[in-house]
Amino acid sequence: MEEMKYVFGPVPSRRLGNSLGISPIPRKVCNYSCIYCQLGRTDKMTGERKEFFKKEDILKEFKEYLKDSNKFDVITIVGEGEPTLYLKLGELIKDVKKLTSKPVAVITNGALLHDKNVRKELCEADIVLPSIDGYDEETSKIIDRPLGTIKFDEELQGLIEFSKEYTGQLWLEIMLVEGINSDKNSIEAFKEILKKINYDRVYINTPVRPPAEDYVKSVGKETIEYAVKELGGISIDMLSSGNFFSEISDNYEAVLSIIRRHPMNQFEVESFINSRDIKNTKEIFERLKEDSKVNVIDYKGIKTYRLK
Repeated sequence: MEEMKYVFGPVPSRRLGNSLGISPIPRKVCNYSCIYCQLGRTDKMTGERKEFFKKEDILKEFKEYLKDSNKFDVITIVGEGEPTLYLKLGELIKDVKKLTSKPVAVITNGALLHDKNVRKELCEADIVLPSIDGYDEETSKIIDRPLGTIKFDEELQGLIEFSKEYTGQLWLEIMLVEGINSDKNSIEAFKEILKKINYDRVYINTPVRPPAEDYVKSVGKETIEYAVKELGGISIDMLSSGNFFSEISDNYEAVLSIIRRHPMNQFEVESFINSRDIKNTKEIFERLKEDSKVNVIDYKGIKTYRLK
């Protein structure tokens, strides 16, 4: 199978199992430029919703994929930026659900939840996973670096309203960054926010892949455990991850197709290569090292590969 433009994976997700991704927006188009983003800094900041790619083209590719494989647990509309910027998101979700019985999830930064149309469209999904990184305007600006028109209070109110309208599974994620939103006062502030939201799960996370800014530090195990206890959360670190998968026959191109959307560390690359019974793993790593399209980032002594 040739590399696809909009459909990718399945990728192992610690929350969703084998996740088949659909990306309805161009790379790094977002209304945030999060300091911890594994894709690097956002270079196309926008708040304007558009049909970046024809919905019909995305659905055609999804249909093609389904002809050859059904080896996934969930379809995740995630994008390489912010998927709610896709103007026909609601229609896309409805049309995808006509083609499969698998659940459809949307991973979002939640910035557009103040927009009632966005909320209505997200109601079509089976699972919605918004992130909450800040607990006030100041922490949100430091961590998320949102577009200037985005106001924290409006965004939070939108999430609260959505949680009351939505009948699917609402899974929140709090990303803890050392020295910014991880102290006991911050956890207490998150606790107050959570009281206002009707959610099913709250995941506690910390950056584990190379972040957009090198000053970003992940929190320690004790902080995660404290947040889990205080917030009634689930530590993502406690969830196990599966194996990456690609339909592309060429081994090197298969690796590139994954790291384009989902950076892989050296162990994940090796595990993926071994799953395909490749004899010369060293050659793949050498090609990644020499490839001008690939960023090799040494983070805490572990090499991570992502597309530039």
